[in-house]
Amino acid sequence: DQPEPLVADVKAVEKITDAETPDVVILAVKAHQVEPIIDDLASIMGPETILIPMQNGIPWWYFQKLGGEYQDHSVETVDAGGAAKKAINPNNIIGCVVYPATFTQAPGVIRHVEGNRFPLGELDGKQTDRIQKMSEMMTAAGFKSPILEDIRSEIWLKLWGNMTFNPISSLTHGTLEGICQYPLTKELARNMMAEAQTIAEKLGVTFRVDIERRIAGAEKVGKHKTSMLQDLEAGRSLEIDALLGSVIELGKITETPTPCLNTVFALTKYLDENVQASRGSLALPSVSGY
Repeated sequence: DQPEPLVADVKAVEKITDAETPDVVILAVKAHQVEPIIDDLASIMGPETILIPMQNGIPWWYFQKLGGEYQDHSVETVDAGGAAKKAINPNNIIGCVVYPATFTQAPGVIRHVEGNRFPLGELDGKQTDRIQKMSEMMTAAGFKSPILEDIRSEIWLKLWGNMTFNPISSLTHGTLEGICQYPLTKELARNMMAEAQTIAEKLGVTFRVDIERRIAGAEKVGKHKTSMLQDLEAGRSLEIDALLGSVIELGKITETPTPCLNTVFALTKYLDENVQASRGSLALPSVSGY
């Protein structure tokens, strides 16, 4: 059955700076698209404006309001020079993890595959009136938005899959189900997750599921193309720095070896460079053989 289309009548502006000071901003661009707009976004925010970044991967604010030895450390891979960290007051931010799977069916038409979870969390884990109100509003809109004391652990749980299945799918053109069922790619995913888990646990993160259960969850999504594979096929730039490069950076910070992550990152990064150099074409120009 065809799902019933949902069309919203919204007030749109050509430029961010044309918008009035908002109560809430949902920042839903890709991670590598944040830097070009962050100063304009900051210019329209008021002291009480709530900003909910919804990027995959390690967010620029990860070490803000964290405490401990890594307090206020910058994540250069996703925030070169600390541009976002300097532009946005961390007190405005509420963390969020995005679980729904979707794909672009046509220009301006997004097809929802499954999932409606958007867990929220204050950066310092506190229960506040504003996060309670945001959770209630999102729940009233039909989403599951529980308030978490440790939003960073939830970020890692989602990232566990993104940093693994997205690049593998781009390199192989495989679906989630296919990657999880093919023995060699499943083993690669398992090894990548193990390296990431070691890094995360050194940063105080706890995982509420194990690797096998996380892989099984991805397999249940079925023959779904990851967002990175969709971007690759559309000739768009890949979100590889935020999803995998940032994890490797945290591996260096925590002195954790990441051989599998490094290899997959190098291959996917070069794939992205080649596709962008060929203006979005998946087929490189023919050359003479040896």
